[in-house]
Amino acid sequence: MLDKLNRNAFISVGLGFILIWLSEATETHVNYTAKPRVVLPPNYVKEIRPPSKKGSPVIVDFSIFVVDINSINVEDMDFRVDMFIHQRWHESRLEIPDDIFEEGDDYVTLLPEVFENFWQPDPYFLNSKIAEIATLTHKFTSVTLYKNKTVRYAARMHAIIACQMEFQLYPMDIQVCPIHIESFSSNNQKVKLRWSNSGVTLNPELKLLQYNLGQPLQLETSDGYMPEKVGNFSRLTVYFRFERQIGHHLIQTFAPSSLVVMLSWFSFWLGLDAIPGRVTLLVTCMLTLVTMFTGADIPPVAYVKALDLWMAGCMLSVFAALAEFVVVKVLDVQYQYQVNRIPKRISNMEKGQCATVASWEGGAVRSRKATQTPTTPGQTSLQGNGGPPKPARRQSLLSVAWTDTDTGVEKIMWREIDKVSRAVFPILFFVFVLLYWPILLMKSS
Repeated sequence: MLDKLNRNAFISVGLGFILIWLSEATETHVNYTAKPRVVLPPNYVKEIRPPSKKGSPVIVDFSIFVVDINSINVEDMDFRVDMFIHQRWHESRLEIPDDIFEEGDDYVTLLPEVFENFWQPDPYFLNSKIAEIATLTHKFTSVTLYKNKTVRYAARMHAIIACQMEFQLYPMDIQVCPIHIESFSSNNQKVKLRWSNSGVTLNPELKLLQYNLGQPLQLETSDGYMPEKVGNFSRLTVYFRFERQIGHHLIQTFAPSSLVVMLSWFSFWLGLDAIPGRVTLLVTCMLTLVTMFTGADIPPVAYVKALDLWMAGCMLSVFAALAEFVVVKVLDVQYQYQVNRIPKRISNMEKGQCATVASWEGGAVRSRKATQTPTTPGQTSLQGNGGPPKPARRQSLLSVAWTDTDTGVEKIMWREIDKVSRAVFPILFFVFVLLYWPILLMKSS
């Protein structure tokens, strides 16, 4: 009898433990499956937007915190932005018990699985090439529910945004790149996006490599008609103003090219007896400019840029110096030819001319030697029979040399061209610089 009682007691205790375990398991299962129902009423439909007064659209406040902007690609005309986005709207259909909030808090953070049962707005980046939520072990998103039935959604995103860039003023160009945010499926009669009070905030430690980011950012709210979706949709726009820094190009392009142009002016002080050095100097300057500009990081566009005009001005200056050398060399060859040719012709004429000229006048024979009258260097006149002077060979030298009437010094044209070029070339280049920079600064501002 005692053994039977012990056996019954043991069975009762075992059944008690089993009932307790089943009870805990049932409670855990009920709590887990009932979590979404804590705030959602039984008749809640997530496909239907929250009710509003007199059919007005649901207001969704939008804000962005820009963490970083990088990879501004001039070839693909886009840039990458890392950011936090925040959306906030009012969901009046929620039933929120007070026991889900911790003491002293007016909000609670929900699990992503719970948020999937909520109605959600569907904004997207209209001009993005890629836009995705950052992930590590899970997507970086959070959902916060407030006591006043406001839902706040936050996510860490990165996006590659297309931007139609213009490079006419490169390298002092200013690129204005917008980001358009628009509701995808709900038109402006159902959902209206608007910027929150914070709007778009930039990371105070944000620095760009070649640009200055203009501030404050320009924000717009508009309604855009989308023919693909046949309707007007609420749209938010933020404009980023990228101002290119000129310091890099001043050091790498403008200053060296100016020095190369000035170096080409030294050729005007080299005489024609230093032909190899003069040619080498000018050709080296030209090749240096070509290498400098072809190796520069210039956007490959079809139209003319400001840097192209500077490059053309520098190369034209060096090319003109090279052309000036060719001209003075040709003039020098002509001058040397004329100087060496006239004495030779005079000598030949003297050898072939008769020493005397006989004439019969009244039965008397008179002999007269040819007289030679010297003139300026490089020319000779022959006079005979007391007649007027014959035309000299001076006419063939008028284009390459002449005698100064005041000083009597012979002037050679190629030397005079070199002297004038020493002043004309620097003046023309400085005029080009004085026109180039004020116009470029005025247009870029």
